[in-house]
Amino acid sequence: MKTAGANSIIILGGRAEYLRNGDIYYGYRQDSDFYYLSGFNEPDGVLVLCPGYEAGEHILFCRQADPKKIIWDGPMLGTEGVVRSLGFDVAYNIKEIDQRMPKLMAGREKILFKIGEDDVFDQRISHWMKSIEPNKWHKSPVPNELMSISHAIHDMRLYKSSDEIKCLKKSANLAAKAHVRMMQACRPGMYEYELQAEYIYQLTANQSCPSYPPIIGSGNNGCILHYINNDGLIQDGDLVLIDAGAEVDFYASDVTRTFPANGQFSVRQRDLYEVVLQAQLDAIDQVKLGKHWNDPHTAAVKTLSQGLLDLKLLKGSLDEVLEDKLYAQFYMHMTGHWLGLDVHDCGDYKVDDLWVELEEHMVLTIEPGLYIGEHANVPDGWKGMGIRIEDDVQVTKNGPVVLSDKAPKTIKEIEECMLGC
Repeated sequence: MKTAGANSIIILGGRAEYLRNGDIYYGYRQDSDFYYLSGFNEPDGVLVLCPGYEAGEHILFCRQADPKKIIWDGPMLGTEGVVRSLGFDVAYNIKEIDQRMPKLMAGREKILFKIGEDDVFDQRISHWMKSIEPNKWHKSPVPNELMSISHAIHDMRLYKSSDEIKCLKKSANLAAKAHVRMMQACRPGMYEYELQAEYIYQLTANQSCPSYPPIIGSGNNGCILHYINNDGLIQDGDLVLIDAGAEVDFYASDVTRTFPANGQFSVRQRDLYEVVLQAQLDAIDQVKLGKHWNDPHTAAVKTLSQGLLDLKLLKGSLDEVLEDKLYAQFYMHMTGHWLGLDVHDCGDYKVDDLWVELEEHMVLTIEPGLYIGEHANVPDGWKGMGIRIEDDVQVTKNGPVVLSDKAPKTIKEIEECMLGC
């Protein structure tokens, strides 16, 4: 409200329910921006922030608690529960919104909402504006300025509070437990989906769910960046790349580990893994106050490129490899993204063509990798190896803090975890 100004009104619509098939709905999950400002996780909600409004500045329109619906679908807050449990000043029945909204909007200079993100909701805003009754005592009864509130919310979400960091840490710890479980369960001859079952069990047993569809790729499948079939047979001698996170209290973790299916790295696997691990450590070292978003990526690319040269998978000088981006045939993505309520969280990476500067309380992922697919122009012994190592990292005044540090990462830690040494 401070950002919007005293004579403004902020209006956000919640996420709708969606049918999966027939009369069965997908599991409900509130829009992240809406949840961030409300804590409300039910459909049919509209949030209104109305500075200076006599009845209360924090208003929620929602469904009335319906005893019959509660029998079928379970508890619902209703208007009284929203005020009691979530701290709103006032709550109104969602069925009254067309009657009440024009009155709330009248006399305000500007309306802020998520312009262009939901055509139906945009039309409702327009309808409410047209419904404002002309009043000769007001020079400007109808708001004369429409603005997007998305950027202001996303800028707030970029900086995590201590409570948000606690949620992210819990989520990362749970993801780490799931990765350990999969490492210890893995055997050659299993199918990838059997490891996925171990992952889902660990999350479900802790009242959690995946923060995104997991990637469980063995052998050449680990070289497919967005592989989600997870139905391949895990062969002896394969590396297994698992990119899998958890969601706790709406906050996501995003953790990737790569390990040998039989519990012991081969010489070539070990050599390539050490290059990626060093690249990740060098990138994490750049997660400091005053560094820019791209600095971890630059550090990772340099280390990966030198490693590929040392292993004779690339030819030339380091400067040539970097300038001509020769590394891109084996490393074709950026080194991280923002993390929070969404696994690819909101927030700018560049402003006016300048990389964003890292500041305290930001959280990002660091995830370098190397992918040598079956058709790569390299000796056969290197083919079919995909390696990525990803951690969730908090920016602090004392340097980077790895939130997902409970997941084994060094070769020694992984082999001990898998072989029980």
